[in-house]
Amino acid sequence: MHSLSVARRVEWAYDVGGLRTAGKFFFRGQEKVYLRGVTYGPFAPRDGAPFPQRDMVLRDFALMREPGANCLRTFTVPPKWFLDLVAEHGLMTLVGIPWTQHVCFLDDRAIVRDIRSAVTTAVHDLGNHPAVAGILIGNEIPPDVVRWHGPRRVARFLGELYAIAKQAAPDALVSYANFPPTEYLELDFVDFVAFNVYLHREADFRRYLSRLQNLAGDKPLVLTEFGIDSLREGTRQQAEILSRQLRAAFECGVAGTFVFSWTDDWFTGGFQVEDWAFGLVDRNRSRKPAFQAVQQLYRSPLPPALSQPPKISVVICAYNAERTMDACLASLRELRYPNYEVIVVNDGSTDGTEAIARRYPEFRLLSQPNKGLSAARNAGLEAARGEIVAYTDSDCVADPDWLTYLAYKFASSDFAGVGGPNLPPPEDSATAAYVAAAPGGPTHVLLDDEVAEHIPGCNMAFRKSALEHIGGFDPVHRAAGDDVDVCWRLQDAGYRIGFSPAAQVWHFRRNTIRAYLKQQMGYGQAEAQLYFKHPFRFNMLGQSQWIGRIYGDIGLPLLSARPIIYYGVFGRGLFQTLYETPSSLLAYLPFTLEWNLLGVTLLSGALLAGRWRLVAALPLVLTAILALGRAWKAKIDPRFDHWRGRLLVAALIYLGPLVRSMQRYLYRLQGQNGAARIQFTGVPQRPEIEWRRREILLRFWSEHGTEKENFLHALIEFLAPRKYLVAVDQGWSDHDITVHRGLWSRVELTVAAENHGGNKRLLRTRSRVRASWFARSLTAILVTIATLALLGSLREISEMALLLLAITLGVTVVESFRLGQTVWHAQEIVAQQLRLVSNGEQTSG
Repeated sequence: MHSLSVARRVEWAYDVGGLRTAGKFFFRGQEKVYLRGVTYGPFAPRDGAPFPQRDMVLRDFALMREPGANCLRTFTVPPKWFLDLVAEHGLMTLVGIPWTQHVCFLDDRAIVRDIRSAVTTAVHDLGNHPAVAGILIGNEIPPDVVRWHGPRRVARFLGELYAIAKQAAPDALVSYANFPPTEYLELDFVDFVAFNVYLHREADFRRYLSRLQNLAGDKPLVLTEFGIDSLREGTRQQAEILSRQLRAAFECGVAGTFVFSWTDDWFTGGFQVEDWAFGLVDRNRSRKPAFQAVQQLYRSPLPPALSQPPKISVVICAYNAERTMDACLASLRELRYPNYEVIVVNDGSTDGTEAIARRYPEFRLLSQPNKGLSAARNAGLEAARGEIVAYTDSDCVADPDWLTYLAYKFASSDFAGVGGPNLPPPEDSATAAYVAAAPGGPTHVLLDDEVAEHIPGCNMAFRKSALEHIGGFDPVHRAAGDDVDVCWRLQDAGYRIGFSPAAQVWHFRRNTIRAYLKQQMGYGQAEAQLYFKHPFRFNMLGQSQWIGRIYGDIGLPLLSARPIIYYGVFGRGLFQTLYETPSSLLAYLPFTLEWNLLGVTLLSGALLAGRWRLVAALPLVLTAILALGRAWKAKIDPRFDHWRGRLLVAALIYLGPLVRSMQRYLYRLQGQNGAARIQFTGVPQRPEIEWRRREILLRFWSEHGTEKENFLHALIEFLAPRKYLVAVDQGWSDHDITVHRGLWSRVELTVAAENHGGNKRLLRTRSRVRASWFARSLTAILVTIATLALLGSLREISEMALLLLAITLGVTVVESFRLGQTVWHAQEIVAQQLRLVSNGEQTSG
């Protein structure tokens, strides 16, 4: 069990000297720290070091504090006296370690040896000096060099340098300063993501920051260089562009910025640069207008305040949440947003949830009988006074600026909804850490860097008007699936959903294996419910079929195409990007219930026959290999990272999808067993049956202007409460609704309306009785097994498969007949309720 407190909210990261990372931001103690930086140097060498004389350094540091800077970036390793002065002035240093990155260094062992030695010496000399905020182990390796060696080889070498730095200074924050021409370098090992970006137009700058934030994932993003040349743009234009860029950067959630540069005094490549002037001060340290522009942002609270912050209603829906409720509400009390309210919906809790909520009298408390999650969300929606309604869960703790980053997206776009990341904090036990590393938790799905296809229910906000327009949340979703359903319905209604990568909440995952598997069962049931409302959004195996990219996927490229790098013509692209290929069904097929049932059947038959055992075991062996591969890629808390733990993660990777699949099928079976028998007690019309096409044709006459929509809605309202699963076509099929009964069959119903003048209508209905995908797939599998067994002279297996095939076909025929009859009688009952005349063709005649 977790012992939660508000204090833990800022301890959810590992100490790394003065600064530490916690999700997308830096912290020192309990204080969030934004790096307000400038670059310093390089300068012409003096006394053997590329830094000014001590008197000039003192003058610079004193002046640097005036605009509110708290950090400076050096491109070379400073001497100890320099770092001592940095600390005395209350500043920090981001130290760059220079080496021969401009040549094809990996082709020369001597150069590689020198680079490793330079990093080792530099980090050892820096030690744990309190003025060092972080270390950059490299800067802007030219794209031609990276392309020559290959991105993976370069990334692997940078990983070695990172390991060297961490070994010499375990508490240091270490990164590499990348830039757009080598954006595709995958450097997952760094402590924070550092990028140098030069884009003048604000719209382009914001779009690229959104991309970088998604590349950074759950790590802080720092702009280690950006600036404007006052010689070419003019000093006023330099100030205006920098002001816009700084505001844009912090609104987009960066953890720090370093304006290039502090002064126009710049020495590089053995020469004093005279034709560029990027400084906030000139060579004589006279202030430019850009100095005041930076001062206005750096001296103000961050992130910047909105001029007209919209009122936001935060809704917490809780059911038996006493373990985490206090920490959740305490974090909401500390939100740094000027215009918000909190509504707690106690959904029939039987523990101390309500008592905990009453400790926060400034929050509104609504108590109701247990009606399920969606009903609780709707209660909060109805009570909300804000124009935006934000939802998080009772097992979440919000970042102090959570609402601010959500509000930025709403204020700058037409998004109907905006979500953010939910990050797992370090766990208290090894088992909880392994469960947290397993896939299957709530996550976001992005269509591009700013537009989302899905945002999870633990971190989502919507315009109240948009939610009301689609009728709020569907109460059928009592525990899960409500967020997916509402996102899809909003998009179906023409709305867009956005994503704010800095609007983070900390979300505790399930902390036991049993709780994790129970959660996956709930997701499986939710997917079964969603399938019948959004069938076109699912693949043939009943799994959600996302158009966008699933965040945090730890899949392997074995059964899917590798990402593609755009280098540009001759490798000269200014923005060289890694493009992810769409997820392939083959990548997930080995983890499906159907695949594993096939594997068990083949292996069982081979064991009984005493032949082909190794070949028959291949499907299950492949699944095991893929599960182990994914487990070895998973991010596990270093305190608990052990090979036995990764084996447990592999087991969860294997079991999670199986449990979800089984629950999807069980839900349909429960629907079949619980479906009420429908029997028309009157005299039904004699239908016209097309046996070859398996169709039942009926006619109903109306004198009251009854349209097909009236008939279909009445039929759905009649069938749904009786636990028949009805899917409404979204316009892509030639039928109107599909009625399901269990696993074996379905009916596709089409209605045509004939207008006979005035209010006279003839409704013709066609019910196509079809075997389900499951029945067809099982039949095909059994036929295949029987055929292969016959060809291989495996008589026992062949006979077993043929017996199962006969049973399958028999059950399918019986269930199809029963469902066809059910839908026929249901139509007669609905027609009677609507005062329609059966066998309407005779009446119309």
